[in-house]
Amino acid sequence: MLARADLLDVALRLLAATLIGSAIGLDREVHSKPAGLRTHALVALGAALVTVVVIRAGGAHTTDVNAVSRVIQGIIAGVGFLGGGAIIKGAANGSEVVVGLTTAATIWVVASLGIACGAGQWAAATMAAGFALLILILGRPIEGLTHRIFRRSPEP
Repeated sequence: MLARADLLDVALRLLAATLIGSAIGLDREVHSKPAGLRTHALVALGAALVTVVVIRAGGAHTTDVNAVSRVIQGIIAGVGFLGGGAIIKGAANGSEVVVGLTTAATIWVVASLGIACGAGQWAAATMAAGFALLILILGRPIEGLTHRIFRRSPEP
């Protein structure tokens, strides 16, 4: 049975992952992408849960870095399949187009953020979440400006 302080710690790690995943998923939701708030929140929560479980499997905290590393590798590989499902290749105006890469990347990033939250790496999780949101929010206008400067039409 977990002590009250341990329960609060686990709850904080899971809640932080869920909120961070939700924030990034909200951006995808606003832009009507196939994976939105719920998907991103669940991926982050799941990654955090698995990380917390393996860290706490050997007692209050495990120091078996190899076990934690294997779990992280499994999460990242598994999420790669989920992200791959968001990528679609097709044809438009006589040329090949690939859509969904940014959404696939955000799914991968929220899994990584979930791992960071699950491991209690608050500074890394907060900074990376901030950077991810900046990229998503500012990236589209910056890409558009770059395409206008170099007179290329932006990709869809």
